[in-house]
Amino acid sequence: MEEKLISRENLNLFVSGLIENNMVIGESAGGTGWKKIAEKDEITIGYSKIPSNISYKEFIFAKTEPVLYFRSKKDNFDLIEPSAGDQRMIFFGVKPCDASSIEIMSKVFNWDYKDRFFNERAAKAVIIGIACGYRDEFCFCTSVGSSPVSERGSDLFLVPLDENNFAVRIVTQKGKELIGEYSQFFSEGNPVRSGEVLSGITGPEKKFDSSKIKDWIGVNFEHKLFDEIGSTCLGCGQCAFVCPVCHCFDIVDEECDYSCGRRMKNWDACQFPIFTLHASGHNPRSTEGKRYRQRLAHKFKYYHDKFGEILCTGCGRCSRGCPAGIDIVQAAVEIESAADNIKMNLEVV
Repeated sequence: MEEKLISRENLNLFVSGLIENNMVIGESAGGTGWKKIAEKDEITIGYSKIPSNISYKEFIFAKTEPVLYFRSKKDNFDLIEPSAGDQRMIFFGVKPCDASSIEIMSKVFNWDYKDRFFNERAAKAVIIGIACGYRDEFCFCTSVGSSPVSERGSDLFLVPLDENNFAVRIVTQKGKELIGEYSQFFSEGNPVRSGEVLSGITGPEKKFDSSKIKDWIGVNFEHKLFDEIGSTCLGCGQCAFVCPVCHCFDIVDEECDYSCGRRMKNWDACQFPIFTLHASGHNPRSTEGKRYRQRLAHKFKYYHDKFGEILCTGCGRCSRGCPAGIDIVQAAVEIESAADNIKMNLEVV
């Protein structure tokens, strides 16, 4: 793999250059989320920081956006398609549990229909990832097939070598082209040295086997464990909105008057009581237990069945921020325990 070296001083100059010609997006100072960066001093290198409260997905998959505008005429309608934006977006200092999100979500946004808005933004995005040195009880990237040093989803990948220098691994052609535009700030790297640094970064202990979760959910749809896990859920949707890969949305037509309006796409969440409410009044997911079953099944079974991907990056945001204290890792561990008990009983028989 091709690699470059950049000093902290040149990194600041690199960021300044990026800001002049691109939309640069980095973590906010308080770690609440991601924002457009106007000055190089606003950039924070988050190697050992806790992940931001929310991911950067809203810049690729907008919270709310118009799909089209319409205006009625005498005999027909005029339809106006909005632009997704044409400015290149540089995401700076992205941890592996966020960097992989675009690639994971792209599977559903290019399934039976290709979402122009998502795809155009993703094509214009350049992800500058960074190795992660943070751990807490909610981190579980290694349980879903990732790691703190995973380069998946990154176009360039930063490896902190010491206080003043970073290795920059070139992962994709987009990353290589970006480096080429600012080559004056980079010197030749030493992959051996960065490899030694990466080998010293250990991930969180693997907490569950995702394949067991998938298999157990497939044959225990009506199990009481879902009601037990979901019994304290408030249905607030926090877990979906902070998640890097949750992607539920609804479509609403809004009229400005009798002659015009717009069609809007808005974030939604499967934890909301009205998410599956039928016009008849019937709701197939009428309890929080059933709705939390859907959340777990979507992440560990349905998405994997359809696309070969676990719909989770192990960032732990859903558990850190849950006002009811629900921990997705604890839920997975309980399911794995139930699966192991079934296997043990079968072997005894």
